[in-house]
Amino acid sequence: MVLTALWVLGGYLSGSVPYGLFVVRHFVGKDVRDEGSGNIGATNVARVAGKQLGVMVLLLDALKGLLPVLLARVLVPEEPWLHAGVGLAAFLGHCFPVWLRFEGGKGVATALGVLLVLLPWAALAGFAVYAVIFAVWRVSSIGSLAGALTAVAVGAFTAAAWAYGALAAIFLGLIVFTHRANIGRLVRKEEKKV
Repeated sequence: MVLTALWVLGGYLSGSVPYGLFVVRHFVGKDVRDEGSGNIGATNVARVAGKQLGVMVLLLDALKGLLPVLLARVLVPEEPWLHAGVGLAAFLGHCFPVWLRFEGGKGVATALGVLLVLLPWAALAGFAVYAVIFAVWRVSSIGSLAGALTAVAVGAFTAAAWAYGALAAIFLGLIVFTHRANIGRLVRKEEKKV
């Protein structure tokens, strides 16, 4: 039980590192929370500091989900619920980092990193849908929501463990929650393009 708690705590701490804040502050000298949407994720970093830094933050945010789950899967291979718990903790760390008074990003890149380890086909399908939708409409929130839905659908058929499919479904619900303001703007046709 203590080891499980430590794994989950490690996942949360990995996810809670605010790379978007650090990258923009280091390279541009701004606080990303004071610009654009105020979010620390890759989309707002791209708006505030350029696409290259946005891609850097996307990769870093994905890695902070990928690495703790990969480590858990390698060191404790027979515990799919532990892997899912570490992945969920990393996602929650990104969205609700203790260091930023629990005001973080929306979790899409971190979820992608987690799913690349646990449900690689679902992750790749979700990313492909995101990329196509973003390329056509240039609205990240639509791509994120459609990509999350795709990942759940593909994960339902490809999951090696029930816990992994359940985690993808939980991610979908949480991503809808973190995008609730975006959904409102989409309904009002006020959502901005990147």
